[in-house]
Amino acid sequence: MFKKILIANRGEIAVRVIRACKEWGIATVAVHSDVDRDSMHVRLADESICIGSHQPANSYLNVPALMSAIELTKAEAVHPGYGFLSENANFAEVLEKNNIKFIGASSKLIEMMGDKIQAKKIAKEHGLPVIEGSEGGITDIESAKEICKKIGFPVLIKASAGGGGKGMKIVHKEEEFETLFSTAKSEAKKYFGNDEIYIEKFFQNPRHIEVQVLSGKNRTVHLHERDCSVQRRHQKLIEETPSPILTDPIRKDLFERTVNMVSKIGYEGAGTVEFIYEDGKFYFLEMNTRVQVEHPVTEMVTGIDIIKEQIWIAYTGETALKQSDINPRGHAIECRINAEDASRNFQPSPGTIGMCHQPSGFRTRVDGAIYQGYKVTPYYDSMVCKVITHGRNRTEAIQRMNRSLDEFVIEGITTTIPLHKILLNHKKFVDSDFNVSWLDNEKVI
Repeated sequence: MFKKILIANRGEIAVRVIRACKEWGIATVAVHSDVDRDSMHVRLADESICIGSHQPANSYLNVPALMSAIELTKAEAVHPGYGFLSENANFAEVLEKNNIKFIGASSKLIEMMGDKIQAKKIAKEHGLPVIEGSEGGITDIESAKEICKKIGFPVLIKASAGGGGKGMKIVHKEEEFETLFSTAKSEAKKYFGNDEIYIEKFFQNPRHIEVQVLSGKNRTVHLHERDCSVQRRHQKLIEETPSPILTDPIRKDLFERTVNMVSKIGYEGAGTVEFIYEDGKFYFLEMNTRVQVEHPVTEMVTGIDIIKEQIWIAYTGETALKQSDINPRGHAIECRINAEDASRNFQPSPGTIGMCHQPSGFRTRVDGAIYQGYKVTPYYDSMVCKVITHGRNRTEAIQRMNRSLDEFVIEGITTTIPLHKILLNHKKFVDSDFNVSWLDNEKVI
């Protein structure tokens, strides 16, 4: 097994990876910016090293600084977590050339599946249904208009190299198209350095379903699905498994097709294949070649530690799991707790945490990196922790989450805990009568 792993990330995911490494008996190296020197991941790691200032470009996205940290600490492998450089093919390639193991997909596969247009072609070649739209990237308005005429409005414009809702525009009418097309191109250039976009049919009432996979040279297994349809502006708020709306025949078809594609492309590691689901049909959306924020709900129902499996696959090239080993039980829900004021249009709420009490109890889990006196800065993602609960069924998981959120105390900052309490008890959530547009179209607070 690896003797030392550097975690190229911060916050709760860095803490999560450190915990998995400790269970493997692996020494850990934390990297941090100047404002993160008192962070939990720095305190828990065996070694730590400052790699730059608070701007991500100068620290967590600074490849030369990370490579220097690897050389200084003699780390054998790097776990990128999610975000930052986790899906950066160039970073993975630099590590490969220096014989440092990247705990994730190969640079070739990151590049291949990170390009949404190419990923869509690959999915189609391997039998996954894809959304009707442009076959390739587009930069000129006339070509874009021709595609819109073919598939009809409404359409969705997306940045080819993008994610997280950046460079994404919904066009309901033809007269809106030119303005929104130009805006999407500008955003794509600003955020991703590439103004190429693509166009696809827009679904009015879809659910967001994703399939977790673990894959090695010997086999690919799926860890069933997650439903991530409670979103605000394409940002996930609540995730759960199993999906309350899928039937067993649809699940079986979804899993078989997903495993077939992942296996055929020679994927190694943990990955997630995402789908749009509407009117009994699913359509390939994208593949994330990394661990997801919401991976704990899958761990709660399967009993499988996805991060430890990632590390094992990176070391051996194989997964020790067989599909027959994976037998989900019950229902799990995750609430992302952000330092934001939902009543003020989700205004960020940085500050120093005062009293801090985190929930515990039967089948309750908190993944976070906060403590009394911790300073939440405005420089990074606003998520401070995640609460995950497990129950025999969905009703019990919701009840347990309500109890857990009632126990949570985070003074000094405003969080989205009150919003989650509203959502969990909303009739539409309880009845699972919602889609990805629910919170954008309906005022719930």
